[in-house]
Amino acid sequence: MHLVRFLMVAAMLVATLAAPARAATLLRDPDIEHALEQVAAPVLKAAGLGSTRVEILVVDDRTLNAFVVDQSHIFIHSGLLLKMQNAAMLQAVLAHEAAHITNGHLARRPVNLRNARTAAGIGAALAAAAAVASGRGEIAGLGALGAANTAQRMFFVHTRAEENAADQSGMRYLAAAGADPQGMVAVMDIFRGQEVLSASRQDPYARTHPLSRDRYRVVQRLAQGYAGQQREDATANYWFQRAKGKLSAFQRAPKWTLNRAGESGYADIKAMREAAAYHQQADMTRAVAAIDRALAARPGDPYYQELKGQILIESRQFQAAANAYAVAVKQAPKNALILGAYGRALLATGQTQAAIKYLQQSYDRDGRDPRVLRDMAQAYAQLGNTGMASLVTAERYAMQGRLSDAGIHAKRASDLLPRGSTGWRRAQDVLAAAERAAKEK
Repeated sequence: MHLVRFLMVAAMLVATLAAPARAATLLRDPDIEHALEQVAAPVLKAAGLGSTRVEILVVDDRTLNAFVVDQSHIFIHSGLLLKMQNAAMLQAVLAHEAAHITNGHLARRPVNLRNARTAAGIGAALAAAAAVASGRGEIAGLGALGAANTAQRMFFVHTRAEENAADQSGMRYLAAAGADPQGMVAVMDIFRGQEVLSASRQDPYARTHPLSRDRYRVVQRLAQGYAGQQREDATANYWFQRAKGKLSAFQRAPKWTLNRAGESGYADIKAMREAAAYHQQADMTRAVAAIDRALAARPGDPYYQELKGQILIESRQFQAAANAYAVAVKQAPKNALILGAYGRALLATGQTQAAIKYLQQSYDRDGRDPRVLRDMAQAYAQLGNTGMASLVTAERYAMQGRLSDAGIHAKRASDLLPRGSTGWRRAQDVLAAAERAAKEK
């Protein structure tokens, strides 16, 4: 799939009882994640979550769903994001999920996802997210978690009481944020009638967020009560169009995108979408020209600069890509995805020591991108540091749920690295997770 090929991804393992494992994928793109952060900001602030770090992450799944598994992340399926027609609808979804966090609904889930900064802990959380994303009540195990209960019993089906409470809280957050409360009504309109369908035919959102006629009527009344409080939010509208525009540009055929590139009404988004379409057609000249138009419209935008870097690196213009990423890093020095991409470009140009520096910074800030670990392993191997190459390979496998393979490489790293060192301790963490998983089989 072109989007997965182009965007940064993090693989997540799904363990099932009666069906083959299904891989779920996080779509990691700095532009889309920043855009969703901007759309969510007023709603999260109204919910009292503005001072905390709540990330909005996109799951590569064309079905319609959104969910939370902890207090720090809201997951939204790519299919649901593309289904949203305006910023108010997306904000309604985010407000509802934020309400599940603030109302304490997660505290009643008998599972601890370990908010660990380790590969094994991250792998556990991503495996749990994959189970939720699938929408399958019979999914069990979550290998990295070692959970005995099914995923459905653990966390991903809300009760009707929880849904009603989240609706009411979410509507208050929308009103306080100045967002249009009719956005929530519009979202519910999408799922009306789902409750009469068999479970196999329902959208995951309807399975995880039970909808009733009474609930729909209550939301309608709440929207009427909050009518007139909404105000125009040009920032949310722009970033919604940018997130949806970029996502659709990589999930749709280039011809489809080029025919609709200007539908957002923003010249820079039009140019960005054209760049994505031309890139998929392997037309580097027109792709670079288009992204340069976007940069001319928004000079200093690190996310457009990052897109230029990705176009160049995938066209094997490694030094030009490194130059573009270097500019993006100066403009957004704390963005883990941009740091990782710069490290990848430096590695491609033979600047191995510098590559490790930026790859490590990326990993320290956000350890969920297995491509960063893959690149670090390559860089350490080139420098002859076999112990660290084995360690980061072990962590990459742990992140992906491949704990047996992770254990093999962690044992090798443990034998090669100085006992008691930071790297040695990281290897012990992966070894312990692999041993627990082996015992639970």
